[in-house]
Amino acid sequence: MLGGQSSAAGSPAAHRYYNYWPRKIVGGASKRAFDLVAACILLVFLSPILAVASIAICLQDGGFPIFRHMRIGLGGRPFQCFKLRTMVKDGNAKLEALLASSPSALAEWSRTRKLTKDPRVTALGEFLRKTSIDELPQLVNVIRGEMSLIGPRPIVAEELSKYDLDRVHYLRARPGLTGLWQVSGRSNTSYARRVALDKSYTLQWSFGRDIGILLRTLPAVLFGRGAV
Repeated sequence: MLGGQSSAAGSPAAHRYYNYWPRKIVGGASKRAFDLVAACILLVFLSPILAVASIAICLQDGGFPIFRHMRIGLGGRPFQCFKLRTMVKDGNAKLEALLASSPSALAEWSRTRKLTKDPRVTALGEFLRKTSIDELPQLVNVIRGEMSLIGPRPIVAEELSKYDLDRVHYLRARPGLTGLWQVSGRSNTSYARRVALDKSYTLQWSFGRDIGILLRTLPAVLFGRGAV
Protein backbone atom coordinates (compact mmCIF):
# COMPACT_ATOMS: atom_id res chain seq x y z
CA MET A 1 0.00 0.00 0.00
CA LEU A 2 2.89 2.35 0.79
CA GLY A 3 6.02 2.92 -1.24
CA GLY A 4 8.55 5.58 -2.15
CA GLN A 5 12.10 6.26 -1.12
CA SER A 6 13.78 4.49 1.78
CA SER A 7 17.16 4.48 3.47
CA ALA A 8 19.59 1.61 3.25
CA ALA A 9 17.72 -0.98 5.26
CA GLY A 10 20.48 -3.55 5.10
CA SER A 11 23.23 -1.49 6.69
CA PRO A 12 24.99 -3.12 9.68
CA ALA A 13 24.15 -0.14 11.87
CA ALA A 14 20.43 -0.66 11.27
CA HIS A 15 20.57 -4.18 12.75
CA ARG A 16 23.19 -3.71 15.46
CA TYR A 17 20.68 -3.67 18.33
CA TYR A 18 18.21 -6.19 16.94
CA ASN A 19 19.01 -8.87 19.56
CA TYR A 20 18.09 -6.62 22.48
CA TRP A 21 14.63 -7.13 23.92
CA PRO A 22 13.35 -5.38 27.06
CA ARG A 23 11.97 -7.41 29.94
CA LYS A 24 9.34 -4.74 30.52
CA ILE A 25 7.86 -2.75 27.63
CA VAL A 26 6.77 0.78 28.52
CA GLY A 27 2.99 0.84 28.95
CA GLY A 28 2.49 -2.85 28.24
CA ALA A 29 -0.73 -4.25 26.80
CA SER A 30 -2.95 -1.37 27.96
CA LYS A 31 -0.90 1.21 26.08
CA ARG A 32 -0.86 -0.97 22.96
CA ALA A 33 -4.65 -1.43 23.08
CA PHE A 34 -5.21 2.31 23.41
CA ASP A 35 -2.83 2.98 20.51
CA LEU A 36 -4.60 0.54 18.22
CA VAL A 37 -8.12 1.85 18.88
CA ALA A 38 -7.19 5.54 18.86
CA ALA A 39 -4.99 5.28 15.74
CA CYS A 40 -7.75 3.54 13.76
CA ILE A 41 -10.25 6.25 14.73
CA LEU A 42 -7.81 9.06 13.95
CA LEU A 43 -6.89 7.56 10.58
CA VAL A 44 -10.55 7.44 9.55
CA PHE A 45 -11.23 11.06 10.56
CA LEU A 46 -7.96 12.46 9.22
CA SER A 47 -7.92 10.50 5.94
CA PRO A 48 -9.43 13.43 3.93
CA ILE A 49 -6.52 15.68 5.01
CA LEU A 50 -4.05 12.92 4.19
CA ALA A 51 -5.62 12.42 0.76
CA VAL A 52 -5.58 16.14 -0.14
CA ALA A 53 -1.96 16.50 0.99
CA SER A 54 -0.93 13.43 -1.02
CA ILE A 55 -2.58 14.76 -4.17
CA ALA A 56 -0.90 18.14 -3.67
CA ILE A 57 2.52 16.48 -3.44
CA CYS A 58 1.88 14.48 -6.62
CA LEU A 59 0.79 17.61 -8.49
CA GLN A 60 3.87 19.45 -7.24
CA ASP A 61 6.49 17.30 -8.98
CA GLY A 62 4.88 14.04 -10.04
CA GLY A 63 6.72 12.05 -7.38
CA PHE A 64 5.29 9.48 -4.98
CA PRO A 65 3.79 11.23 -1.91
CA ILE A 66 4.93 8.77 0.76
CA PHE A 67 8.51 8.73 2.01
CA ARG A 68 9.87 5.72 3.91
CA HIS A 69 12.86 5.97 6.20
CA MET A 70 14.50 3.26 8.31
CA ARG A 71 14.20 3.93 12.06
CA ILE A 72 14.99 1.93 15.20
CA GLY A 73 12.02 0.77 17.21
CA LEU A 74 11.15 -1.31 20.26
CA GLY A 75 13.93 -3.69 21.24
CA GLY A 76 16.18 -2.33 18.49
CA ARG A 77 14.04 -3.68 15.66
CA PRO A 78 14.42 -1.58 12.48
CA PHE A 79 11.20 -0.50 10.76
CA GLN A 80 10.12 1.65 7.83
CA CYS A 81 8.75 4.92 9.24
CA PHE A 82 6.16 6.51 6.92
CA LYS A 83 5.85 10.24 6.28
CA LEU A 84 4.44 12.47 3.58
CA ARG A 85 7.29 13.56 1.34
CA THR A 86 8.31 17.14 2.13
CA MET A 87 11.50 17.24 0.05
CA VAL A 88 12.47 17.37 -3.60
CA LYS A 89 12.93 14.01 -5.29
CA ASP A 90 16.75 14.32 -5.38
CA GLY A 91 16.94 15.35 -1.73
CA ASN A 92 19.82 13.07 -0.72
CA ALA A 93 22.06 14.44 -3.47
CA LYS A 94 21.28 18.01 -2.44
CA LEU A 95 22.07 17.22 1.20
CA GLU A 96 25.41 15.59 0.36
CA ALA A 97 26.40 18.57 -1.81
CA LEU A 98 25.51 21.06 0.93
CA LEU A 99 27.33 19.18 3.69
CA ALA A 100 30.42 18.88 1.47
CA SER A 101 30.48 22.61 0.74
CA SER A 102 29.32 24.15 4.04
CA PRO A 103 31.22 23.47 7.31
CA SER A 104 28.50 25.25 9.32
CA ALA A 105 25.76 23.07 7.82
CA LEU A 106 27.86 19.96 8.43
CA ALA A 107 28.36 20.97 12.07
CA GLU A 108 24.64 21.60 12.55
CA TRP A 109 23.74 18.27 10.91
CA SER A 110 26.28 16.38 13.04
CA ARG A 111 24.92 18.02 16.18
CA THR A 112 21.16 17.76 15.63
CA ARG A 113 20.55 15.64 12.48
CA LYS A 114 18.50 18.59 11.20
CA LEU A 115 19.13 21.80 9.27
CA THR A 116 17.56 25.17 10.06
CA LYS A 117 17.65 26.06 6.36
CA ASP A 118 17.25 22.79 4.52
CA PRO A 119 17.57 23.21 0.73
CA ARG A 120 15.75 19.91 0.18
CA VAL A 121 12.43 21.06 1.69
CA THR A 122 9.77 22.33 -0.72
CA ALA A 123 7.40 25.22 0.03
CA LEU A 124 4.54 22.73 0.42
CA GLY A 125 6.79 20.52 2.54
CA GLU A 126 7.54 23.41 4.87
CA PHE A 127 3.81 23.87 5.49
CA LEU A 128 3.29 20.13 6.01
CA ARG A 129 6.11 20.04 8.55
CA LYS A 130 4.96 23.12 10.42
CA THR A 131 1.47 21.67 10.82
CA SER A 132 2.79 18.11 11.38
CA ILE A 133 0.50 16.86 8.59
CA ASP A 134 3.56 15.12 7.13
CA GLU A 135 3.52 12.72 10.08
CA LEU A 136 -0.06 11.48 9.62
CA PRO A 137 1.06 8.32 7.72
CA GLN A 138 2.74 7.21 10.94
CA LEU A 139 -0.73 6.27 12.17
CA VAL A 140 -0.22 3.22 9.93
CA ASN A 141 3.03 2.50 11.84
CA VAL A 142 1.04 2.72 15.09
CA ILE A 143 -1.61 0.29 13.84
CA ARG A 144 1.14 -2.11 12.73
CA GLY A 145 2.64 -2.05 16.22
CA GLU A 146 5.90 -0.38 15.15
CA MET A 147 5.11 2.92 16.86
CA SER A 148 2.95 4.34 19.60
CA LEU A 149 0.87 7.52 19.64
CA ILE A 150 3.14 8.77 22.44
CA GLY A 151 6.76 7.84 22.94
CA PRO A 152 10.38 8.78 22.19
CA ARG A 153 11.14 10.45 18.87
CA PRO A 154 11.92 7.70 16.30
CA ILE A 155 15.65 7.78 15.51
CA VAL A 156 18.01 6.27 12.95
CA ALA A 157 20.52 3.63 14.03
CA GLU A 158 23.46 6.04 13.99
CA GLU A 159 21.77 8.23 16.59
CA LEU A 160 21.77 5.50 19.26
CA SER A 161 25.44 6.27 19.95
CA LYS A 162 24.34 9.72 21.16
CA TYR A 163 22.21 8.01 23.82
CA ASP A 164 25.23 6.18 25.28
CA LEU A 165 24.06 4.08 28.28
CA ASP A 166 20.62 5.73 28.15
CA ARG A 167 19.85 3.87 24.94
CA VAL A 168 18.30 1.10 27.05
CA HIS A 169 15.46 3.50 27.94
CA TYR A 170 14.80 4.31 24.29
CA LEU A 171 14.74 0.61 23.37
CA ARG A 172 12.11 -0.16 26.04
CA ALA A 173 9.44 1.88 24.26
CA ARG A 174 7.79 2.07 20.88
CA PRO A 175 8.76 5.37 19.22
CA GLY A 176 5.98 7.94 19.34
CA LEU A 177 4.07 9.95 16.76
CA THR A 178 4.23 12.62 19.45
CA GLY A 179 5.97 12.81 22.81
CA LEU A 180 7.76 14.97 25.35
CA TRP A 181 10.22 16.07 22.67
CA GLN A 182 7.41 17.57 20.60
CA VAL A 183 5.66 19.45 23.40
CA SER A 184 8.98 20.70 24.81
CA GLY A 185 10.29 22.63 21.85
CA ARG A 186 10.89 19.98 19.16
CA SER A 187 13.67 21.35 16.95
CA ASN A 188 14.52 24.04 19.51
CA THR A 189 15.51 21.28 21.94
CA SER A 190 19.18 20.24 22.18
CA TYR A 191 20.03 16.61 21.53
CA ALA A 192 21.15 16.08 25.13
CA ARG A 193 17.82 17.47 26.32
CA ARG A 194 16.00 15.20 23.87
CA VAL A 195 17.74 12.13 25.32
CA ALA A 196 16.88 13.29 28.84
CA LEU A 197 13.22 13.69 27.86
CA ASP A 198 13.11 10.18 26.38
CA LYS A 199 14.64 8.76 29.56
CA SER A 200 12.22 10.70 31.76
CA TYR A 201 9.24 9.50 29.73
CA THR A 202 10.13 5.82 29.93
CA LEU A 203 11.02 5.91 33.63
CA GLN A 204 7.93 7.87 34.67
CA TRP A 205 5.35 6.52 32.23
CA SER A 206 1.70 6.57 33.19
CA PHE A 207 -1.52 6.52 31.19
CA GLY A 208 -2.43 9.92 32.62
CA ARG A 209 0.88 11.35 31.44
CA ASP A 210 0.22 10.05 27.93
CA ILE A 211 -3.16 11.81 27.88
CA GLY A 212 -1.49 15.00 29.10
CA ILE A 213 1.07 14.86 26.28
CA LEU A 214 -1.70 14.31 23.72
CA LEU A 215 -3.56 17.36 25.04
CA ARG A 216 -0.38 19.47 24.89
CA THR A 217 0.42 18.31 21.34
CA LEU A 218 -2.44 20.16 19.63
CA PRO A 219 -1.42 23.69 20.77
CA ALA A 220 2.24 22.85 20.05
CA VAL A 221 1.28 21.97 16.47
CA LEU A 222 -1.16 24.87 16.02
CA PHE A 223 1.42 27.44 17.10
CA GLY A 224 4.28 25.66 15.32
CA ARG A 225 6.53 25.66 18.37
CA GLY A 226 9.93 24.28 17.40
CA ALA A 227 8.74 23.00 14.03
CA VAL A 228 11.25 22.68 11.19
